[in-house]
Order: sequence, then C-alpha cells, then structure tokens
Amino acid sequence: MASRRRMLLKVIILGDSGVGKTSLMNQYVNRKFNNQYKATIGADFLTKEIQFEDRLFTLQIWDTAGLERFQSLGVAFYRGADCCVLVYDVNVAKSFDDLNNWREEFLIQATPSDSENFPFVVLGNKVDLDGGNSRVISEKTAMAWCVSKGNIPHFETSAKEGFNVDAAFECIAKNALKNEPEEEIYLPETIDVVDGGWPQKLTSCEC
Repeated sequence: MASRRRMLLKVIILGDSGVGKTSLMNQYVNRKFNNQYKATIGADFLTKEIQFEDRLFTLQIWDTAGLERFQSLGVAFYRGADCCVLVYDVNVAKSFDDLNNWREEFLIQATPSDSENFPFVVLGNKVDLDGGNSRVISEKTAMAWCVSKGNIPHFETSAKEGFNVDAAFECIAKNALKNEPEEEIYLPETIDVVDGGWPQKLTSCEC
C-alpha cells in the first residue's frame, strides 16, 4: 500500500504577552482553556492534522513569548513560515498598537520572497471579557488597520469561550496553503532540531 503523504504548513503566532496566544492555540488544537495564566518561555508549538479539499496536511503552530527580550528569536525561528498570525487583546490598546511592530519584526526576520503579499491574519482576542464592556479597540478600528496593510483577514475571538476560533484557524490554514510553493514539503516521522535548537522547515519525504 502506498504511504500517505502529509504536507506541513508552518504558522507563527505573534503578539504582546498576555493577549491569549497560547490559549487560542490550545483551544483550537486541544479544545482546552486554562484560566491560570502562565507566560510562554521562548517558543513552543503544537500540531494539528487537517483535511482540506481531499488533501491531508499538518499545521505546525508556533506560539511565542510576547516579552520584548524574546522579540528577536532569530532567523531560524521565523524561516519557512507559511502564515503569520498577529494577536491583540481588544481590551488593551497597547497590544493593538504593537501589531505593526510585530508585523515588521516578522518581515525583517523571515524575509519572505514576496513581503507585499505574504499572508497575515489578525485576531482580536478576549471579546468575552466583562461581557464586552471592557473593550477599548472597536472592530471598525481593527478592520481599518487591516485594510491599510493590504486587506489582512480579521477575526474577533474568545479563546475562553471558543468563539470564532475554528473559523479563524480555517482561514489561517487556507492562507498558509496558498503560500506553499509548487514543490510540496512533507512531514517526516521525526523533526530535526538544528540551528541552535529551532526546528526548520522540513525537507521532502514520505511517511
């Protein structure tokens, strides 16, 4: 029997500390939410198998610490990304204001071949907080910023309630898939750790 081939798509989640990057990833992959906040140290990733248009692929979702000292994680971390997710907290103005810094940081480090058209997705998280009464960033304001940056897709989400999380990651997956080059990259049975400890985009193989 022929082996089944799985395409790997690398997604990086960026944003200030505390906006809910880890919670969004865990809600999507594990259907879990933890009320106790624990800062991510450096970076970590989860994977999820997805079938789209009769093709099987693996989303490798990288969650990063939002602290400034981790902003420059190095070229090896960003290299090979197929989509970048920018997350802000609708209740914290600074987290929204910092989106441009995170976007620029990614483009500088990842150096995509077509920076003008590289796929980003913006998530405004924690819309459930205080019944929506604490929010300071309106959806209109966020969407205007997204339009100014080339019509970036925008979703308002709640990692706690699971609101819009699946829809957001479906969009993320579709955009990552569009960015994948003609020569498909497949996921081997193991992930090689190189370049100072950061896994790279994986080379072609079958599993």
